[in-house]
Amino acid sequence: MPNPSPSPVVVGVTGTSAGLAAVRLAAREAVSRGRELRIVHAFTWSLPRLDQHYDRARRTASQVVDAAVATAQRSTPGVRVQGQLVDGPADRLLVRLSRTAELLVLGDDGLATLPWLPSGSVLVQTVARAWCPVLVSRGPRPQAGPILAAVDGSRCSLLGLRQAAEEGARRNVGVVVAHVVERPGPAAEAAGREILARSVEAVPELVDYRVRLLAGAPAATLVRASGRARVTVLGPRGEHDAGLLGSVARAVLRQAAGPTLFAHGSSVPAPRTPVARPDPSPALAP
Repeated sequence: MPNPSPSPVVVGVTGTSAGLAAVRLAAREAVSRGRELRIVHAFTWSLPRLDQHYDRARRTASQVVDAAVATAQRSTPGVRVQGQLVDGPADRLLVRLSRTAELLVLGDDGLATLPWLPSGSVLVQTVARAWCPVLVSRGPRPQAGPILAAVDGSRCSLLGLRQAAEEGARRNVGVVVAHVVERPGPAAEAAGREILARSVEAVPELVDYRVRLLAGAPAATLVRASGRARVTVLGPRGEHDAGLLGSVARAVLRQAAGPTLFAHGSSVPAPRTPVARPDPSPALAP
């Protein structure tokens, strides 16, 4: 087990079933990483504190934290956990806590029912602006399977691939490095194989892996591929995205079949001199 560190695994809770699923996932992550689990709930109140409903609302918020702590302890014996009720907007709180966290875990809170995600939502703001990786839970428990890392040649995707390599090594599972070709053809497929080769060469930590060249609309193709992955890892923005979240990241956030890890951090793999590797010659897959 990794040595304990001051950097905790932080999970934000809202009192929903999705929030408790995130707590269970975060508890397992904390134990596997040798970290403390910190459960936080943001409490906001726009009226004067002397309002007759303030005390009741705060007690209800405290009960949300207590229930989440009990869930973590019950689901993952041995987890070191503390709960905290914090005043302030949830997105600002979570981004601030991400500065010192090892990992930030959030629930999906019914994202599949939304045709779009407002840019001002807590989830979008946190996934886009966090300082540490953000793991969004989906489903009761991650399934067995490899780590899926989506690459497009951008610096964000290289950071994601590095984090996927770390996840694969820690979980003792392989990594599938995938690139999606939207319009198949000899030139596009050759460019896709080049992106895969450059990405793999840029991340020396990647050992147990295979590459896949996929065909189709990038967002829908990655969503389908996520159904066979233990965790899907990608950057919050792609090569040509300029907004808070890229279009692919936004779609995967809303529709992925399992947990999704959005890469963040200050350490981006630097280019290195390519070394000879057997050409895996990835076949184009649907």
